[in-house]
Amino acid sequence: MKIAICQINTTVGAFKENTEKVCAYIDKAKRRGCDIVVFPEMVVTGYPPEDLLERPDFINRNLEALEIIKDHTMGIAAVVGFVDKNTFKNGKPLCNASAFICNKQVISKHYKMLLPNYDVFDEQRYFEPAKAVSVIDHNGVKFGITICEDIWNSDDMFNNSLYHVNPVKELVDHGAEFIINISASPFEKGKIKERFSLVTNLAIKHNIPFLYVNQVGGNDDLIFDGNSIAVNRDGKIVNKGAGFCEDFFFVEIRDKDCNAVDVADVSIDPGDDISNIYKALVLGVNDYVRKCGFKKVVIGLSGGIDSAVVASIASHAVGRDKVVGVAMPSIYSADDSLGDAKGLAENLGIEFKVIPIKMIHSAFIKTLESEFAGLAPDITEENLQARMRGNIMMALSNKFGYLVLTTGNKSELSVGYCTLYGDMCGGLAVISDVPKIMVYDLARYININRVVIPINTIEKPPTAELKPDQKDQDSLPPYEILDGILKAYIEETRNIQEIVNMGYFEKTVREVVKMVDRNEYKRNQAAPGLRVTSKAFGTGRRVPIAQAYTNH
Repeated sequence: MKIAICQINTTVGAFKENTEKVCAYIDKAKRRGCDIVVFPEMVVTGYPPEDLLERPDFINRNLEALEIIKDHTMGIAAVVGFVDKNTFKNGKPLCNASAFICNKQVISKHYKMLLPNYDVFDEQRYFEPAKAVSVIDHNGVKFGITICEDIWNSDDMFNNSLYHVNPVKELVDHGAEFIINISASPFEKGKIKERFSLVTNLAIKHNIPFLYVNQVGGNDDLIFDGNSIAVNRDGKIVNKGAGFCEDFFFVEIRDKDCNAVDVADVSIDPGDDISNIYKALVLGVNDYVRKCGFKKVVIGLSGGIDSAVVASIASHAVGRDKVVGVAMPSIYSADDSLGDAKGLAENLGIEFKVIPIKMIHSAFIKTLESEFAGLAPDITEENLQARMRGNIMMALSNKFGYLVLTTGNKSELSVGYCTLYGDMCGGLAVISDVPKIMVYDLARYININRVVIPINTIEKPPTAELKPDQKDQDSLPPYEILDGILKAYIEETRNIQEIVNMGYFEKTVREVVKMVDRNEYKRNQAAPGLRVTSKAFGTGRRVPIAQAYTNH
């Protein structure tokens, strides 16, 4: 039985485009003599549709699209993810579903049994879980269909404690000779290796082949990396989809084994963390810009490392001809900052503009002179400069239809070292889930073959340049220390004493935790960011602003 695995990029709610793409891949699989063609989770609707699922017309159009796909399956079988109406007597109105279609007939429907309700997942809000599993007998071969979370219930995983059923074991007990899993599993650091390990261990444990088909593409803050795999019963990966792009490949199920078909040179290396994070950010930017209908992006270039990394990612993502860099020097900007910004733009081949803010700054100070009389300059005047720059960026966005990419990193956003309506202005926060130390790693990765980011940008001490001789470390602990504390507090949810026990000074830990807690209001007003760690600011983290809880 020859099976085609279709790792494709869909857009939420783009029913016509999604359906046409699915049908085109079905035709491709027919031409290659395949018996079955398999698509990712909720491929008809795009994932995640979130509260669009509450709109009856959205559900109906998804079912109409499935009918079109069904009528395209003469001579082949297809496994297609969609959203079905709940046919059980009670519960939530919808089911996360997969249809097994053959020769223009829906042979069977299979519903997701394990509904994740943690971090970025909120499926119990919309869906009713399956009550039982069923095995398909196609051309004398029995197999089971699972949907994403259904396989994340191994004995050695935290998910195991969340659920009381094990769909994979139940399918095997019902006689399944191999398992198909259709997924929309978002990327995060280390997730690719974790998935590979999960699927290979399941194959070994149950002594059956596994086909894992994952979505690819960016949808808002989530990035899906693809990396679909076919695994034989010995746990060997026999074929693999590419990472961070669409792919189409084949396997053959024969004699309870899984064999690669039409393979030239398949690399099963999941890649290192930094290269994967870079590719994820490139994909995330590309799809956000494309799916939201923007033609160009604009980035404020300070000469610093954050804006340099964002500009490099954007140039790779959308093309250098679609990126505009803007330097906005003030009276506090160092000469080499403007030079570094210009050098970066030349290295990238992007359009470069210089719009000084010295006159605007003087006018602002003059306007507020009487109000501020007798008061010493403080952070107010510093933030004014950031907000002037934010106004300029938004003016360019309004006039020319550019998408403004903000350049703040996760370390800054965590502790509020950023200015509302200033450097936080924009439509997409590209590196808001990238800690500062990782920003340096990305810069070195970008420069691996040639100098793109000026060496001075990487080596000079980071600064906001909002007052004379300002350095980030005047206000923050060294980033090596700050990032370690932030990871422990935000991603690992450790309390203060636990973080102190890791070797950090208690005074420093308390100061950092206090900064994180009191800046929740800023993060709630930030542009959406691209998720690359296990806990990003956005849909996966919900903390109240008005609250009096103190972390001990």
